Amino acid sequence: MQTPHSSHARPRPLTSRRTLLAFIGASVVAGPVIASQMTSATAAPLRAGGLDDPAKKEIAMKLVCSAENSSLNWKNYYRYIEDIDDGRGYTAGIIGFCSGTGDMLDLVELYTQRKPGNVLAKYLPALREVDGTDSHEGLDPTFTRDWEKAAEDPAFQKAQNDERDRVYFNPAVKQGKADGIGVLGQFCYYDAIVMHGDGSDSTSFRNIRKRALRSAKTPAQGGDEVTYLNAFLDARVWAMKQEAAHEDTSRVDTAQRVFLKKRNLNLDTPLEWKVYGDPYRIG
Repeated sequence: MQTPHSSHARPRPLTSRRTLLAFIGASVVAGPVIASQMTSATAAPLRAGGLDDPAKKEIAMKLVCSAENSSLNWKNYYRYIEDIDDGRGYTAGIIGFCSGTGDMLDLVELYTQRKPGNVLAKYLPALREVDGTDSHEGLDPTFTRDWEKAAEDPAFQKAQNDERDRVYFNPAVKQGKADGIGVLGQFCYYDAIVMHGDGSDSTSFRNIRKRALRSAKTPAQGGDEVTYLNAFLDARVWAMKQEAAHEDTSRVDTAQRVFLKKRNLNLDTPLEWKVYGDPYRIG
């Protein structure tokens, strides 16, 4: 049975996510920059001590899933796939890989490099054709069934994990560490990249960060961490409100901002928050 996706899931800007894929490994932002070493989905893991600590990373996955899917059981979403009518074709998997934004294509290419002849390999020509559109041409009527079948394969689950880390998680954590912010701040960065991508448009992660830097310094620049993170979340809320689909800012207001007000900069459990009015708890 297909895992139902939350009706609250929001589309990310098409330009942000496509541009993100082009900029990975070569991104330049104001102040300390994201290191350009994550050129492979199998690159060495980040050092422990931040959001990349396994226990903290698990918390991050649950927090994002609460906002994306109204659930804490993020591992249930490897097999998720549907068209949510956001202009990006099919949205699927644990991080919302989209057939129209290039990241689904990259994922299936990686899976096929590792496991030639897999059940999704035959769709690569169609995925290349529909990239940048909302078309299902060459995918229907069997793609969703085969995606769900592939999701039972540990190799495909690992490919999803690796692409999530390469494109979204690792760059966010690297930038957070460069800025001198802790686990909570690194999570705020990760959640922003998941939603907005890191392209060149005004609502992308890098430009949310630049907007925050207009009013506060990062700890690496000698600023106060709480002050800076409040400025970042203010900029994030501004970016979300630029799109009707992002009008509900509760993933910031009643989640990230709650942890910040408590000065829980290390995301220590227990954690209690709400998204779209629904309560959640970890630990």
